[in-house]
Amino acid sequence: MSRRTEQWKRELRVGAVVRRSPGVTRWVKEIWKPVAVIPGAPDAFWKELVREEDVVDYHASTVTMELFRADVEGYLVSLNMAVPSIWIIMDRDVTSQSPSGWVVSTITASAHEALDALDSGESIVEAVPIPESMAAWIKEFIDMHYIEEPFKKRRRDEVRVDGAEDAKGDPRIRQESDVYRAPANIKKPRIQ
Repeated sequence: MSRRTEQWKRELRVGAVVRRSPGVTRWVKEIWKPVAVIPGAPDAFWKELVREEDVVDYHASTVTMELFRADVEGYLVSLNMAVPSIWIIMDRDVTSQSPSGWVVSTITASAHEALDALDSGESIVEAVPIPESMAAWIKEFIDMHYIEEPFKKRRRDEVRVDGAEDAKGDPRIRQESDVYRAPANIKKPRIQ
């Protein structure tokens, strides 16, 4: 990476904390929900952190969160929410090694990326509160790259649309009348 482009991207290892709680119906035995992040966390795979009766918090996984210059508007949306948030995206575990049946695939600061994952309907996408130190790290990146574009009011093209012209059909074919003309435009003979 050149010196000019090395500032366009940042990376941080972030751990995801996922809570298992008992289900509320007989069809849903357990509820798995991302609840927090751990900036700079070591690698882990479903390591139990806290247990209070039937509720257990796990350090589910540690993934690399990336910030890109092109996505700073998405980061601004996340930081300007009522509760500044970061997004944990979990997908189905195809290896069947996870106790929940889910794996943490992405941790992102971009609300736009989270919305894309939510649109698929295949993932668990949760906003969790962002630690202040991490918010400051993201804000510094935004300040380096965000350029606010002023609002520009669009002007309509100066095209005249008040002139009435019937369709002319194919000019190469000689016709006695216009085949595309609307029936209302055809003059009817007067009956006397």
